[in-house]
Amino acid sequence: MQSYYVFVSSWMTKMESILSKEQRMDKFAEDLSNRCNIFIQGFLYAYSLSTIIKTTMNLYMSMQKPMTKTSVKALCRLVELLKAIEHMFYRRSMVVADSVTHITQHLQYQALHSISVAKKRVISDKKYSEQRLDVLSALVLAENTLNGPSTKQRRLIVSLALSVGTQMKTFKDEELLPLQLVLKKLDLISELVERVRAQCDCCFLYWHRAVFPIYLDDVYENAVDSARLHYMFSALRDCVPAMMHARHLESYEVLLECYDKEIVEVLNEHLLDKLCKEIEKDLRLSVHTHLKLDDRNPFRVGMKDLAHFFFLNPIRFFNRFIDIKAYVTHYLDKTFYNLTTVALHDWATYSEMRNLATQRYGLSMTEAHLPSQTLEQGLDVLEIMRNIHVFVSRYLYNLNNQIFIERTSNNKHLNTINIRHIANSIRTHGTGIMNTTVNFTYQFLRKKFYIFSQFMYDEHIKSRLIKDIRFFREVKDQNDHKYPFERADKFNRGIRKLGMTPDGQSYLDQFRQLISQIGNAMGYVRMIRSGGLHCCSSAIRFVPDLEDIVNFEELVKEEGLSEETQKAARYLNIVNSKANFKYFSSYLNQIGESKIKKEELKQQTLNFVEHSISCKEKLNKKNKSGAAFTDDGFAMGVAYILKLLDQYQEFDSLHWFQSVREKYMKEIRAVAKQQNVQSTNQDEKLLQTMNLTHKRLEVCLQEFELLYFSLSSARIFFRADKTAAEENQEKREKEESVKTSNGDLSNSTPADPVVK
Repeated sequence: MQSYYVFVSSWMTKMESILSKEQRMDKFAEDLSNRCNIFIQGFLYAYSLSTIIKTTMNLYMSMQKPMTKTSVKALCRLVELLKAIEHMFYRRSMVVADSVTHITQHLQYQALHSISVAKKRVISDKKYSEQRLDVLSALVLAENTLNGPSTKQRRLIVSLALSVGTQMKTFKDEELLPLQLVLKKLDLISELVERVRAQCDCCFLYWHRAVFPIYLDDVYENAVDSARLHYMFSALRDCVPAMMHARHLESYEVLLECYDKEIVEVLNEHLLDKLCKEIEKDLRLSVHTHLKLDDRNPFRVGMKDLAHFFFLNPIRFFNRFIDIKAYVTHYLDKTFYNLTTVALHDWATYSEMRNLATQRYGLSMTEAHLPSQTLEQGLDVLEIMRNIHVFVSRYLYNLNNQIFIERTSNNKHLNTINIRHIANSIRTHGTGIMNTTVNFTYQFLRKKFYIFSQFMYDEHIKSRLIKDIRFFREVKDQNDHKYPFERADKFNRGIRKLGMTPDGQSYLDQFRQLISQIGNAMGYVRMIRSGGLHCCSSAIRFVPDLEDIVNFEELVKEEGLSEETQKAARYLNIVNSKANFKYFSSYLNQIGESKIKKEELKQQTLNFVEHSISCKEKLNKKNKSGAAFTDDGFAMGVAYILKLLDQYQEFDSLHWFQSVREKYMKEIRAVAKQQNVQSTNQDEKLLQTMNLTHKRLEVCLQEFELLYFSLSSARIFFRADKTAAEENQEKREKEESVKTSNGDLSNSTPADPVVK
């Protein structure tokens, strides 16, 4: 196989080289001789290959011997070489047909020249006899026959005539051999196309179809040589003419249909389906490299460039064209579409896989154009609304960035929800979903406030709070109206003594979670409002300036256009009028009057700070359970509860954060002083302990400061504090109302507008 591979490749190169050259008139005879030799050499290669393939396969079959895979691959390669020879003649058939005519004439000229020399020799001999006259007549007959087209009958007559004309030593030995060689060449060249077709006919493969699956597996493994598929299918098509002459069936169509179905099924199983799955696997692993799922080591599994299959021209088989590129593209389009319909939130992943397939394999993928495919929606608003109790417990709120982050997940990533997701969801369902979501959230808050009131009215909690209130009223003048930190810490430890849940949480921890869930719900309402504004701004970005609307009707009249155009411009003005553009907004509605007793929430901040520090420390640990870097839902909940219960002034009167700041600053200065003392004593262990204590105090102070800032931001959001302009306006309104009631309107001034 290796030898013939080299021989045939070399022959095809020479064939291309000779047939591509223009024939020179001064070397015309030499060029014709070279072309004749090349044609005959190709035919002889085809004859040898056909003999080897048929003999080997039939011997294996007749002797019932199993054939090794190596032998099968080698024989299939020989079949490919055989069809390559045929395709070379077919591809250059125009040039070959033109050359054959000239070569035939040139060979006839050479034969006539040899016969003419022999005829002159016979005529020069004066001894006439009947036998010599017969020889001369035979030579004359051969000459007359060669002076015409080289048909099969004429070549037969020449052969018979020369069998007589070569008697009586008419030709010398050195003249007879060249003449016989010329006549053999003439026979081959005259029937070159038919002889090549007969030798390259591979209809015998019908009885050796078992080698086809092994061949396809080899092509799949060696994708670089994928172009040889055309040769094998050309060989398989040779079985069709033989089957069309079958007479043992009522119709040969049944036989052809079975053969077609069998070959296509084998092709799909051993090549196309494997190729589709491998391409899909490669795309998935390439897109999800961040998950570190791709364990394909090229030094261990090797490299295989499957892109060679997609550069193949469609393969003709029966009445169809097998397009590998189109087949794989259709499979990927179908798979990506079906999987995207199952999980619409994965549209971005499959879009990236489509782009990668285009870049890496040149596949022209089709966009799915699913309803929400182009919207990065995250969790849907309806799903959150239906499961608001699950959402507020599993997600953490970030006040400044307005984003919800999943608390924990079994996957290697956490889901997030931001304003863009909400806006896209509103765009999908319509703006009517906003009021429904807000109302549903407030119904959920009413249930949470019922639990809130139960906790506050619990005898253990209520008694301790009343005791703390009485204590603060007694010592507030001594402590500069600041609630002492030690008292809050004592309250926190006292609540822990009441009992712990199986997962190690106190009642105060559960209460903190309740406040955080209330804050998360309010943060969600705020995000719904921001998402609505974002969706509205995107929807009206093409709307013209409402303060300066162009009158199209007047412009059309100035141009003197037709009445229909003026009518259309009039309708356009109506549609474009200010009255048709209505801006919607969603305002937060207060829950009705609550009967909850107004109590302090200062102790809860201490519990939250401890929880926040614990969550942030877990970020650096291997086990991420319970880790978090933000939880502004607590600050949001505290601000909302204080606003709802009208407790802002009472809370501010405690000066709680000032007391905490002074306490920690005092301890930090004390620890720093001890560090200076210990540094002189050079006690390293004690110094390390001091450093850890100092760092711990700074972390606690920083967490309290962050909580204070978050709470201040949340208070601004709920407009808990009135600005100076608002206070002045209230005073003016009161004064005006007094003057109006007294009937004095002379000095009344308009109130300053207040921007909210």
